[in-house]
Amino acid sequence: MAHRTLHDVRIGRPENSVSGAKAAMAAGYGLEIDLQLSSDGVAMVFHDDLLQRLTRHYGKVRDHTAAQLQAMRLSHGDEGIPTFADFLQLVNGQVPLLVEIKDQDGALGPDTGDMEQAACDDLKGYDGAVALMSFNPHSVAKCAEFAPHIPRGLVTDPFLTDDWPDVDAARLAELARIPDYDRVGACFISHNVNDLDAPRVAELKSSGASVFCWTVKSAEQEADARRIVDNVTFEGYLA
Repeated sequence: MAHRTLHDVRIGRPENSVSGAKAAMAAGYGLEIDLQLSSDGVAMVFHDDLLQRLTRHYGKVRDHTAAQLQAMRLSHGDEGIPTFADFLQLVNGQVPLLVEIKDQDGALGPDTGDMEQAACDDLKGYDGAVALMSFNPHSVAKCAEFAPHIPRGLVTDPFLTDDWPDVDAARLAELARIPDYDRVGACFISHNVNDLDAPRVAELKSSGASVFCWTVKSAEQEADARRIVDNVTFEGYLA
């Protein structure tokens, strides 16, 4: 799965872009993408909460309408931020889609629902292979409520405090144990590639869970990861 599409800013293909999606599909790769919510409730294909790393604009994604976001140019390219609905129309079932719903609560807590509803609404009638996932188990539970037929999983991690400075340490320790897998009806995890030897990963795999990983950055790292995982999310090389 091409991480945030098959992006390469050196040749004008930004993250989560239409051009990156087209390149991935042409090469036969599946697509991993991210969703954020606009101020008017539209699911947008974009990774960060803030605009400034990936566009020439500043501020929060959620403070702008879908039309405003579409009009913004992605850095290192000449295209706007796509809506999820437009992205689905582009992919049209040609390759599998792995869709990460970014945390809207801010602390991986229960303040979820709007983003998940928007994404699931866009997926009504979509006929391609697709799965939904999130670091926030509450988001995954909402996906189970709104679209129980769509496969769903948890994005998982050691959840170290240095990597998650805005989240309470007790919450991080809880999530590191991956306690919500059964509760949310998950069928896979996508785990940090640097933590694949964790006992909980082995336990879930032995119980029948599919195991993916993020983010693989070399062929050598991929070969090592495939001792354990069923598939990889990659960037920076051609898998």
